[in-house]
Amino acid sequence: MSHPKKIGFLSFGAWHPNGGMTNSAGDALRQTVELAVAAEEIGIDGAFVRVHHFSRHLSAPFPLLSAIGVRTSRIEIGTGVIDMRYENPLYMAEEAAVADLLAGGRLQLGVSRGSPEPAYRGAEAFGYSVDAAEAREKTARFRAAIAGGGVVPADGGGRPASTMLAVQPQAPGLADRIWWGSGTRETAIWAGEQGMNLMSSTLLLEDTKVPFDELQAEQIARFREAWQQAGHERAPRVSVSRSVIPITSDLDRRLFGGDANEDQVGWLDGAISRFGRSYTGEPDRIAEELSQDKAVRAADTVLLTVPSQLGVEYNAAMLETIAREIAPAIGWSPKASVLS
Repeated sequence: MSHPKKIGFLSFGAWHPNGGMTNSAGDALRQTVELAVAAEEIGIDGAFVRVHHFSRHLSAPFPLLSAIGVRTSRIEIGTGVIDMRYENPLYMAEEAAVADLLAGGRLQLGVSRGSPEPAYRGAEAFGYSVDAAEAREKTARFRAAIAGGGVVPADGGGRPASTMLAVQPQAPGLADRIWWGSGTRETAIWAGEQGMNLMSSTLLLEDTKVPFDELQAEQIARFREAWQQAGHERAPRVSVSRSVIPITSDLDRRLFGGDANEDQVGWLDGAISRFGRSYTGEPDRIAEELSQDKAVRAADTVLLTVPSQLGVEYNAAMLETIAREIAPAIGWSPKASVLS
């Protein structure tokens, strides 16, 4: 069974005191909520946020996701991704359940080891190890907690009782809506074996000399094969991220007209990495090229990175252009939208 094609936006929530339309953390937070409301009205399926620490970007996701959840009624809300090295898995399980319950079961939570952060050993400043293996262990404990498993013995009069207590509240179905942010084919296989959905970004921490979309499509295929071999019953979901900038005005052309629209290869996190191209240009040309993107075709969800510092009005107009003129070419149709 396959899932219908969905599109969402992915915001880093960047802000700068003297740059663009987003000049403070408060601006970034409020504008993210407002963009989610506008995206739902357009018919977009998801509002996702990237989580960074020690930089002028969105950081603590759950208050923001809760705010989006109570202001919207249909759109999926999620992260892409939370760096588990910085998290307390049981407190995170409580926060995630609260956000999901407030949203009526719409949380789609992307987690991972995370990408390089600006702070040196930043997770240690939060009181945690920077070990990637511990990120996986925390993820396992978090997943057990949101699935309702007992995580601590009850107090039996000053000694541990035989009864194990689960964190509260519990959010039904959330355990099936956890995604692993994978940067390699190997970690995608691991995610499939573990029974998590796959969230693949605009870069991969490896390079096999093939175009990015082909490498990413191979990653997706290996994930699905591992999922099937593990015997999981439900159909998994897969998302990819793309930078899609339709040029429909002189402002668009001034800001983005010089984009090379090519893959890039470089060093990241100690490895040769391949970065996916942007899709910039006239909407009809983007529609044709994006429809040929092998990973976009293989995924059920496409997350569109937005230039958040350009403000809500600009990004809402961009998303509407994508919804009207580009997304139908990849098999998407609006759900409960106001498009006409």
